[in-house]
Amino acid sequence: MSRNDDIELLSQITKEKIPEYIFMQLRNLWAVDGLYFLGIEERYGTDVATEIDANVWAVMGKIEARKLKEFLGITSTDIPSLMNALQYTTWALDLEDKEIVIQKDHAVVRNVRCRVQNTRKSKGLKEFGCKPVRFGFLKAFAKEFNPDIVVNCVVCPPDKHPENLWCQWEFSYKEK
Repeated sequence: MSRNDDIELLSQITKEKIPEYIFMQLRNLWAVDGLYFLGIEERYGTDVATEIDANVWAVMGKIEARKLKEFLGITSTDIPSLMNALQYTTWALDLEDKEIVIQKDHAVVRNVRCRVQNTRKSKGLKEFGCKPVRFGFLKAFAKEFNPDIVVNCVVCPPDKHPENLWCQWEFSYKEK
């Protein structure tokens, strides 16, 4: 089968089902991410698994920023444009209960209900200290988009957090 055959196959999905298909594939991606993390964690411990995960997602942040800018035709490098692209990432698009506030010179992303953390809890696993992983992804994404945009973590595990907020990230410009 060629790429054209694959396109033909995908074109058979009804327009109404395309978002459902995309979300299913995002969940599949996150399942693979979780499975490889758990495998590394089981064999080498949480610290090693987190370090590897952080390195992978930092590279992924750069890749996604570059590809999304091109795919979406984004040429501006301001915070609203960055946030527009960020909303299409494998991370942000899959956050089911998120709050995103975008202003001219500042933006905030809050993850209110985290599927990864809630899945770990439901399996009797401890909360995952995902801060270095997410921080690396978001910093790399922002840097690839505009080196003058700074990412600040307000809260993210292993930080203590309220029940209704898993993590909060802020985007602003470097002070000059």
